Amino acid sequence: MLENREFEIAFVGLKPGISVYEYELGEKFFDAENATDFTNCKADIKLNLDKHPTFLQLKFEIGGKAEMVCNRCGNPLKIILWDDFEVLVKMVDNPVEMNAENDDPDVFYISWNETHLNIHDWIYEFVQLSMPTHPICQDDDKGESTCNKEVLSMLENLKEEEETKENTIWKGLDKFRNN
Repeated sequence: MLENREFEIAFVGLKPGISVYEYELGEKFFDAENATDFTNCKADIKLNLDKHPTFLQLKFEIGGKAEMVCNRCGNPLKIILWDDFEVLVKMVDNPVEMNAENDDPDVFYISWNETHLNIHDWIYEFVQLSMPTHPICQDDDKGESTCNKEVLSMLENLKEEEETKENTIWKGLDKFRNN
């Protein structure tokens, strides 16, 4: 696990208003998290922290690139990361109870006594959410898929075989159909 101190923000000493933090994350960060859905990820994170007397408003801007595999044909894909997320951190007397009862993932509660805010988990989660859930090859200018034609042909053949294959499990039930 990486030393998370670089992702701790000492917000108590900050003046009210916006403070900007920037992070460049590479393979070391994602390897420590055992990320397996993508490789060669280079993520650029810009955090705008807006400090108020009773709450902190965080805006994460995610950018960068990663490599994934097409879910349809297995071709390597280069993915562009681009997204932003907001989190509201409220200071309360009973943060454990409030977080347990909270249904809103964009609101988090901390104690009035807290001096640091660890954003490591949010950064990892937001980079993950910036990735496509079903990566596939893009269509070309003519609207045709750029997927591997051989793999698509093999998949089509398998589909046809499955459709023509007779399923003997249900064969005996046909005699009960008209009763």
